[in-house]
Amino acid sequence: MIRVLLADDHEIVRLGLRSVLEQADDILVVGEVATAEAAIATAQAGGIDVVLMDLRFGAGAEGARVMTGAQATAEIRATMGTPPKVMVVTNYDTDADILGAIEAGAVGYLLKDAPPEELIAAVRSVGGEDAQPPVPPMSPVVRERLATREAEPRSSLTPRELEVLQLVAAGSSNREIGQDLMLSEATVKSHLVHIYDKLGVRSRTSAVAAARELGVL
Repeated sequence: MIRVLLADDHEIVRLGLRSVLEQADDILVVGEVATAEAAIATAQAGGIDVVLMDLRFGAGAEGARVMTGAQATAEIRATMGTPPKVMVVTNYDTDADILGAIEAGAVGYLLKDAPPEELIAAVRSVGGEDAQPPVPPMSPVVRERLATREAEPRSSLTPRELEVLQLVAAGSSNREIGQDLMLSEATVKSHLVHIYDKLGVRSRTSAVAAARELGVL
């Protein structure tokens, strides 16, 4: 039996996922949580084979930074000897989201409009102690974006450049970006130069606009 934890801040989404998974006689939903922090705690308590993890959770307390699904994935993998497999199930398909999740250790990446049979097959492919799918389960759109990056490596932003650009989009200054990513301001400026060159722009505002148009952010 594959024991699954659902981590999503929308109850209706959790209900939908549970309804789909309950169609399979070899999958058991053993828990539901609404925050990334709760996903970590529940996973660490044991008895979970697969976590279906959203990437972005609710705003939380005012002024508090909310942990993302990618951060929770990394924490689960870093703090457990035998962590459950984490598969992202989300609405977000930008390069920044996809690469962040994969770098954190997610073993699959499905969008929430995936057909029920695809979700069940994905859970089966990663669940269980000996499950090692030859190809990570991913929605076609996600696989296509990764293939495009591999085909055009020179024009694709690196994971670090994506992190810098995400903080630029959030309104952070070079100094604040450096503090968040533990980089010098000179290194941040160097990353911005490369970002501008790859996107064919000359300003922070234009870089953010171009990245959003391309689906990078």
